[in-house]
Amino acid sequence: TICNMGAEIGATTSVFPYNARMKKYLGKTGRADIAALADEFQQHLVPDSGCQYDQVIEINLSELKPHINGPFTPDLAHPVADIGTVAEKEGWPVDIRVGLIGSCTNSSYEDMGRSAAVAKQALAHGLKCKSQFTITPGSEQIRATIERDGYAQILRDVGGLVLANACGPCIGQWDRKDIKKGDKNTIVTSYNRNFTGRNDANPETHAFVTSPEIVTALSIAGTLKFNPETDYLTGADGKKFKLEAPDADELPKLEFDPGQDTYQYPPKDGSGQHVDVSPTSQRLQLLEPFDKWDGKDLEDMLILIKVKGKCTTDHISAAGPWLKFRGHLDNISNNLLIGAINIENGKANSVRNALTQEFGPVPDTARYYKKMGVKWAVIGDENYGEGSSREHAALEPRHLGGRVIITKSFARIHETNLKKQGLLPLTFADPADYNKIHPVDKLSIVGLADFTPGKPLKCIIKHPNGSQETIMLNHTFNESQIEWFQAGSALNRMKELQQKSS
Repeated sequence: TICNMGAEIGATTSVFPYNARMKKYLGKTGRADIAALADEFQQHLVPDSGCQYDQVIEINLSELKPHINGPFTPDLAHPVADIGTVAEKEGWPVDIRVGLIGSCTNSSYEDMGRSAAVAKQALAHGLKCKSQFTITPGSEQIRATIERDGYAQILRDVGGLVLANACGPCIGQWDRKDIKKGDKNTIVTSYNRNFTGRNDANPETHAFVTSPEIVTALSIAGTLKFNPETDYLTGADGKKFKLEAPDADELPKLEFDPGQDTYQYPPKDGSGQHVDVSPTSQRLQLLEPFDKWDGKDLEDMLILIKVKGKCTTDHISAAGPWLKFRGHLDNISNNLLIGAINIENGKANSVRNALTQEFGPVPDTARYYKKMGVKWAVIGDENYGEGSSREHAALEPRHLGGRVIITKSFARIHETNLKKQGLLPLTFADPADYNKIHPVDKLSIVGLADFTPGKPLKCIIKHPNGSQETIMLNHTFNESQIEWFQAGSALNRMKELQQKSS
């Protein structure tokens, strides 16, 4: 769970010291040979002696209280004991419409066991969930094992619906029927992200993130005003009772059940294989190579949008109903940056077309520039591209004619994805220079003939009144990544190398 999110806050790698619990887990999952190898080298699987850290955080687990984060961002933390009061004060709906557990992040055997332990207590007093309740197993192995060991049935008995082993509602794959788009409502999940519209494409859904057992307890109570540590529920017999803190086995007593093996092996020799895709398909489209760098500086680019504030990969390439177009780059590009806030008017999906002076949707404007042969740039704020490592958030701007993304800072995964598609992700050497660029300006990136690792690039800002300013932009390209840019994309570069070797 921690490693899943580490890259978003700038960690290249997250490492936990090898211990006996890891060994046991590897053994239970059929990887005893890896455990034996780790045993042999465990003196290296620890922090270096005397290593220095930028920051050390101490957490006293005996004082730690259950927390819930949100709405609309995973870093807005509240103690569960306080969330009801905070929600009433802020005007957030306190009634919970749906509780959702599982997906890729918090769906381990122990997570499901702890949730089942909470559900079992409610069932013993004749209660079921007041909220809708869904369970998404994180893998076929987890699904099969919780079915075998009875956890899935307990969660069904309390009112839960077990969904397919998939991303599911976590990434917006949810055909939600209980509300209409625009209805203000609250959901509580154990997923790792809760950005606006992510789970159900409804910007009025207030999504909160917490642990699977807290989601289960809150779903039983049906309200954010319930603190499972101190508050009582009323059983079917009218008697009050309190939920006990759940306990569950970390690993199953038996081996994990691997479930069904549905993997289809590719042919040993794929050289004679041809993929036919209908040219009229709305769901599939063969990728065409992006154009190579022409060896010149990027002169007089228009600014598609200057983004204000948070801009996650959900803002850049929305999920939910758009995911049906994941195999069709041109169609899915119609969601490009539709969630980003335009600093010029404070609106989403409304930007000025610099050639016609009319305001319109971001993708339509980008398409117009592409048709007119005009290159364009995006100006972003802090941690641009945080969230899911959604490759389409980099493919789409490249497909629609984008060349440069300039920000105060990038989320690391998204920055690399942009490089892979032949775009230039650049950061202001002085973050205050963000304020020097206006949506009506034109930008030139000069010095690309001498593009080298560690050497900043120069940006000339041309204002409509004829005045100019020059600022410096930093980058993190290494030599191989510069070759991606010059070839037009990482795939183009791979093809070049393949042709050389043959």
